[in-house]
Amino acid sequence: MISIIIPVFNEGKNVEKLYERLSTVAKEIKDEMEFIFVDDGSRDSSLELIKGLNKKDPRVKAVSFSRNFGHQVAVSAGLRFSRGDAVIVIDGDLQDRPETLGEFISKWREGYQVVYAIRQMRADEGIIKKWTSWAFYRVFSKMVTMDIPLDSGDFCLMDRVVVEHLNSMPERNRFVRGLRSWIGYRQTGVVVNRDARHSGKAKYTFKKSFRLAKDAVIGFSHVPLHYIGVLGVTVAFIAFIASVFVIAHRVIGFKMLGYSPQDYPGYASLMLAVLFFGGVQLFALGILGEYIGRIFDETKNRPLFIAKEFVGIEKKEDR
Repeated sequence: MISIIIPVFNEGKNVEKLYERLSTVAKEIKDEMEFIFVDDGSRDSSLELIKGLNKKDPRVKAVSFSRNFGHQVAVSAGLRFSRGDAVIVIDGDLQDRPETLGEFISKWREGYQVVYAIRQMRADEGIIKKWTSWAFYRVFSKMVTMDIPLDSGDFCLMDRVVVEHLNSMPERNRFVRGLRSWIGYRQTGVVVNRDARHSGKAKYTFKKSFRLAKDAVIGFSHVPLHYIGVLGVTVAFIAFIASVFVIAHRVIGFKMLGYSPQDYPGYASLMLAVLFFGGVQLFALGILGEYIGRIFDETKNRPLFIAKEFVGIEKKEDR
């Protein structure tokens, strides 16, 4: 059994085309398959189209959220409801090529528990998005102690043992590809070219991408906390050197850029202390606040998602 997880959010114009290509691939692979669409609170015809496909093909199943919970939660929900010996995650906009699935499955049969796509070419993406994505993976890989494959996304195949480990993880702020790497086992990459969207607009805006990058860093690295200390020491040292200069400036009384300390007594030293120490304290509090916020999210123990409807799937607890 091969389970294919497809998160969709307002992908009504892509659902049927994706199903056609997946069906063609399924005929070539000849394994038993299930197509699990996770409707992430779509406001278009996505869910109705999926229901129509289910009536024609019982392999098509769906979980529909009560609202938009986000792409990473949709992937996690699909993993929870999957039954396959291997599980493939693919986006619903046809940027990930269904024809790559055969190569994924071949690698899995060779003994790899995780097979991920390495994006060689990204069609229909702006220079800024390509550059920021390229930079993120390289910076992030230096901030964590595990091996993070460069230029890989959520498009992948995972063995059932990896999926079970992922399902056992209770985190709310999820970065699935990071969790996938953290679990370990035998992993390998397949080089792919990413197509342009078949229809519609990209759902991963810069804001959402930034939020995902933030979740990745905070979820897997203590480096920001470490650099708070480094920043504090650096600023304190700069403040000490600047204080020595201010004292010399005051005692000797020389002018700099037409300014003398006697003109505004106490102003330079006061502003120096306020700006430096106030700035570093606010920065440190901001970083600490991010970590404390994650602790707060975990202690609330809310369900990861709420499913309002199931199509061809036995209902489970919404966690």
